Amino acid sequence: MKNAIIVVTAAYGNSRVTAMGGQQALLPIIAGAGADGVEIRRELLSGPELNALPTLAAAIASHHLKTCYSAPQALFSDDGALNPNIPALLEEAQILNAAWLKLSLGNFQSNHAAEPLRELLAASPVALVVENDQTVYGKLAPMQRFQAAVSVMNLPVTLTFDMANWLWVGESPEVAASKLAPLVSYIHVKAAESRHARFHAIALDDAEPRWLELLRQLPGDAPRGIEFPLEGDDLTAVTRHYVNLLREV
Repeated sequence: MKNAIIVVTAAYGNSRVTAMGGQQALLPIIAGAGADGVEIRRELLSGPELNALPTLAAAIASHHLKTCYSAPQALFSDDGALNPNIPALLEEAQILNAAWLKLSLGNFQSNHAAEPLRELLAASPVALVVENDQTVYGKLAPMQRFQAAVSVMNLPVTLTFDMANWLWVGESPEVAASKLAPLVSYIHVKAAESRHARFHAIALDDAEPRWLELLRQLPGDAPRGIEFPLEGDDLTAVTRHYVNLLREV
């Protein structure tokens, strides 16, 4: 079975998304490239766009794309409490007909703080996936503690594995994959290189083959999200190239 491929709108660059008139303008490109879905980024939605989510949902449906909704918020606040915005974010995701809501972990401290998730998710058709981000909370140890809590508490929560974010926090992506793979349900495919002591995401054609070996450590049935830079004069052709590549490897 071929892998489902999701295109993250931020892959086109925030400034280009804005110049094109917003994320809805990318849908013909993503659908035309043969992708299966789109990851809508909340941070790229203007105030009026947030108030018109049904319109965006209808446009996505008209292009026959699945939806992931990504919000730049953490599941747990800095004080360790569950983010009080979770119900509102789940509602926005539901309006978009999103299959899942993606958040970062944040300051997870105790199983008790995670308990309210059971009721919130039971009342929502939207699944929750938690991503390793580029903060101290996205390091392997916190992610493993959360993974253990999900297992012990039997919570309906899985992980998004961002392949390159581990580099930003000084962790081995391969070690992380060996520990977290059983709970991974969505993969952000990304390669990065170090320039001037900082990591930068790069296109797969410009990367060493490490990304491919890492991808093979992760669940083969997990949707693969394109989150590396998609650039060029013909964005549909560039996107199609990587959609086809990731569907077959």
